Amino acid sequence: MKKLGYLLFVFAFSAASAQNRVATNAANLPQPVNFTTEQDHQNMMQQLGIKALRPGPSGDESAPNHANYDEALANPYPNLPEVLTLKNGKKVTTPEQWWKQRRPEIIEDFEKEVVGRVPKKVPKVNWKVLINEREVVGWTPVIAKQLVGQVDNSEYPLLEVNIAMTVVTPANAKGPVPVLMMFSRSALPAPAQPPKESLEKINNALKDLLVKSDPSLKAIFEQYPAYTPIPAAVPSGFPMGTPAGDPPTPNQLLAAGWGYVLIEPGSIQADNGAGLTKGIIGLVNKGQPRKPDDWGALRAWAWGASRGLDYLETDPAVDAKKVGIEGVSRYGKAALVAQAFDQRFALGLIGSAGEGGTKLHRRNFGEAVENLTASGEYHWMAGNFLKYGASQSSFGSKNANDIPVDAHQLIALCAPRPTFISYGIPEKGDSKWLDQQGSFMATVAAGPVFRLLGARDLGVTESYKTAKMPSVNMDMLDGELAWRQHDGGHTDAPNIKYFIPWANKMLCYKSLTANR
Repeated sequence: MKKLGYLLFVFAFSAASAQNRVATNAANLPQPVNFTTEQDHQNMMQQLGIKALRPGPSGDESAPNHANYDEALANPYPNLPEVLTLKNGKKVTTPEQWWKQRRPEIIEDFEKEVVGRVPKKVPKVNWKVLINEREVVGWTPVIAKQLVGQVDNSEYPLLEVNIAMTVVTPANAKGPVPVLMMFSRSALPAPAQPPKESLEKINNALKDLLVKSDPSLKAIFEQYPAYTPIPAAVPSGFPMGTPAGDPPTPNQLLAAGWGYVLIEPGSIQADNGAGLTKGIIGLVNKGQPRKPDDWGALRAWAWGASRGLDYLETDPAVDAKKVGIEGVSRYGKAALVAQAFDQRFALGLIGSAGEGGTKLHRRNFGEAVENLTASGEYHWMAGNFLKYGASQSSFGSKNANDIPVDAHQLIALCAPRPTFISYGIPEKGDSKWLDQQGSFMATVAAGPVFRLLGARDLGVTESYKTAKMPSVNMDMLDGELAWRQHDGGHTDAPNIKYFIPWANKMLCYKSLTANR
């Protein structure tokens, strides 16, 4: 007994000592800086020696400073940076030159000037499964797991980062399945409900508690005896009838034998400038403001997706060699960055990514570089990117033509892996602001790298300078580089039924499920 008591004492003493060390360490650390977005934006301008930025154009076509939508004025800088020419002027003619020389040059420019660098020392992520249960989505039985990725904050315990992720795979699969990781809110599709008898017990107990706290409720419950505080839920994943239009994206993926992942961007990094001293960026910087080449939110979200892929490589239900990445709008930009920088992502579905994604910076059409350097969007990018919106600074002024890289090179970094560029139409809400034509030009201009690496591009024979977008709903899905503009709005959902068979062909995948 004495020995047991001694061991308990030692354990308690050690635990208390560890807690005291953490508390002492935290007390000696700098407190997180609580800048507003405007303060953080101004701080970066001061670091860069910028006195004034050019205002970005307005999306309101009636405003005096409205964005340009005249194609005759859309290409003030028609010559894009050469994708297959080294900085020394030598042409790239072999895959080896691309991988060992040109690709590293492009990555360095993007990291230094556009999306920022992931720090060399980023804390590890420990994934924990919080819920693991059988559910039904559409007609498909699934295994649904809700996870949290706890980022090690031992070096800066004043901040916590917990990445939220959901993994859903077909329950009847005969082996590992491909999955599509989507930037979205992490939520179980159809959480299991207690059986009727258990729910009745819960409601009776809840009614008793409510009456004890407020006796006047007894008369209400007696007047409405059938009322239950917690109604029985109708399983959201099981269709009670035939839905109008296409089934939801998760249902289509599961029906095709795929799984899917929902990873929550806001749990990785906040989508605003005030959050740059928090989240994963703030944790690594110990709560202090960024330096000019530090990563922005796009790179942080992409980093989080890669950590999610780390987990998927350990999940026996997932074919980790066939994991795709998907996103729309700002998350389309993040998906493109994730695919470009992490070659483990087997393919990408890049939806309506616009400026900072698939749209050419050098195009004067819709959203402009100056919109990205303003306080509303600068947090997506590296601090250095602000230089390209500067009108007055210690280095003079710079514009889009001074950026050493452009969107076609970001797309090219995905080669030769399958890359599907998706857009909708302005009439349905995928606004002209996104510059679909400029994104098509960028996709065409990325083609030579796909061809060099033995993959197929869009098959467009003319120059990116004169290439015109195909008509709406026209498929350009024969190669690893694919394009389709659907007739819907600001979403890639109408293209899912085209993406899945294209992806199956590219991955040589045949469904291993028996859904019914």
